[in-house]
Amino acid sequence: MKKQLLTAVLTASLLLSGAAATQAFDFGSLLKVGGVTVLVDKFGGQINDFLNKLLMKNGVGTDYATKVVPVLSVGSGKYIGAVQVVGPTAQVDKVKAVGQLEGSFNNIARAKALIPLATTDVTNLSRVQGVGVSAIIDLKF
Repeated sequence: MKKQLLTAVLTASLLLSGAAATQAFDFGSLLKVGGVTVLVDKFGGQINDFLNKLLMKNGVGTDYATKVVPVLSVGSGKYIGAVQVVGPTAQVDKVKAVGQLEGSFNNIARAKALIPLATTDVTNLSRVQGVGVSAIIDLKF
């Protein structure tokens, strides 16, 4: 897996080499962005099965469809993590990512809103109705 991740990062760095000449290159950020997409693409199904078994084992499983998708920071469009979404099959199939919006309320509360999206384009949000987030996945890099 490390070899595949390194290959993805090196490929991305070659594609971005023209931009690197004019901008500071943040390898750690690229690794995280590339890492999220690689891990979700490669292991999303296995992570989803693991979560479903974990929830069933603890008596809180679901009969609805589930799927693991990346989380995008609304505003920057960066891939920042992964979640499991749950809902009717037809609706879950539409979800391509989850958008995360953050805000604070009078300096007494901070909130993160997680919105199932039908696109990975955070400039044109298209919420998928009837789908929720059932698990947040911490990815290690």
